[in-house]
Amino acid sequence: MERFFENCMYAARWLLAPIYFGLAFALLALAIKFFQEIFHILPSVLELSEADLILMLLSLVDMALVGGLLVMVMLSGYENFVSQINVDEGKEKLDWLGKIDSGSLKMKVAASIVAISSIHLLRMFMDAEKIGSEKLMWYVIIHLTFVFSAFAMGYLDKITKHSH
Repeated sequence: MERFFENCMYAARWLLAPIYFGLAFALLALAIKFFQEIFHILPSVLELSEADLILMLLSLVDMALVGGLLVMVMLSGYENFVSQINVDEGKEKLDWLGKIDSGSLKMKVAASIVAISSIHLLRMFMDAEKIGSEKLMWYVIIHLTFVFSAFAMGYLDKITKHSH
């Protein structure tokens, strides 16, 4: 009976597979939105002020970072929790694939969130005259919370790896 339950719990990891596959559709939606923004920018690029162009480009960079985060979570999450990804011989394999454990994945996600938050905060500062100072203060506080959380996670990870 115990062996049956253990086998069932182990097989239940496959319930994560459709979730990771669903992230591929999220990536597709992000790609569609990315190119929609590019086609929105191109016709008016000569009329845009430098600050407005930079704001729009920062949103594209933001989307690219989120896309990279989706790929990283999708592939390494699948490989860490479901099954190893076997890439056919002769096909290009991502260098980091198979090397990111769940702890490293959490750190990379935290670092990506800080980077995305930094770009969002930069966009807010570039448009600061249209945003109230209290609202801007909250953006900074939230960003610093992400930074502090990432540092705390990294420090805890370093302590636990050092003690082993």
